[in-house]
Amino acid sequence: MPLETYPRPTYLARAKIAFQYLMPQLGLTRAAGWLAEREWGAVSHFIIKLFAKKYQVNWAEAEKSQPADYASFNAFFIRKLKENARPINADAQALCLPADGCVSEAGQINDNRLLQAKGHYFTLETLLANDLALAQQFKHGTFMTTYLSPRDYHRVHMPCDATLRKMIYVPGELFSVNPFLAQHVPNLFARNERVICVFDTAFGPMVQILVGATITASISTVWAGVINPPRAKEVVQYDYLPEGETAVHLKKGQEMGAFRLGSTVINLFPKGAVELAPHLTAGEPTRMGELFATLN
Repeated sequence: MPLETYPRPTYLARAKIAFQYLMPQLGLTRAAGWLAEREWGAVSHFIIKLFAKKYQVNWAEAEKSQPADYASFNAFFIRKLKENARPINADAQALCLPADGCVSEAGQINDNRLLQAKGHYFTLETLLANDLALAQQFKHGTFMTTYLSPRDYHRVHMPCDATLRKMIYVPGELFSVNPFLAQHVPNLFARNERVICVFDTAFGPMVQILVGATITASISTVWAGVINPPRAKEVVQYDYLPEGETAVHLKKGQEMGAFRLGSTVINLFPKGAVELAPHLTAGEPTRMGELFATLN
C-alpha cells in the first residue's frame, strides 16, 4: 500500500524530534522515577499542587482529594478514584474502555499492519517482540491505541472477563508517546519498552499492551507488581496456567495495571471478534468503563 506524502516538518518540529533522539532517555527516566518516589512532605505537596493546577486534574473524582493526602508524587499520579466514579458498562455483549485518555488510532489491522498515525504504520510482529505465532492470531483483526496524558487517571482496567495466559516484558527505547511524536517517529510503539499481556477470553485471545515512554519510570500489574525497574536487557516471558494457585482471572472493569507517569495502552482483538464503538476515532476522549466494543 503506497504511503501518502506530507509537508516537511517545520524547523521547530524538527528540533523537537531531534531532541527525542539525542536526549538521555534512560537517565532522565531513572531520575524522574527517583524524584517521584521521594517523600518530601510540604515540598512534595507543593509539586503535586502545581502539577494538578497546570494539567487541570479533577480532584472531585479522586478518592483522596487534597495534595497533602499523598506522601509522594507517584502516590498522587496513580491515585485511585472514588467508588463509582467510572461506572462499568453492564452489557454482557459489550467490552469497556480500559483507560482514561484519548484515541490515538483505532480500526482494522491490514493483514499485519497497524496504523500508528497518518502516514505511519508498524507491524504485529515488531509490536509483539517477533512472537510469530502470537502475531498470526491477530492478522486482519482489530486494534485501538489509547494515549494517556499527564492529567489522566493512570490505572488500567480490563475490557472484559479474561484469564492471563502470558506476560512478555520487552526492553526498548523511551521516546515520548504524545500525538506529535507518534506522527514523526517511525515504529514508535514497536520500539519503546513495553509489557505485553496475553489473555484468553470468551471470544478468543486478547492482547493488552502497556507501552513505556520518557519519564514513565515504571509499569506495574496487579499480579506481578512493578515490572520495571529493574530493566532486563532481553525479552522476558512469564507463562501462567489457566487453573491453580498461580492462575490470574480478572473481571470486566477490574484493575490490571498502572503507569508511574505517562504512556499508552494498545489492545488487539482477532479477526471478526469485536466491533469497535463507532465514535472511537483518532482524538476522541476515552473514559474507563464506557463502551469500547461489542461482540460479533
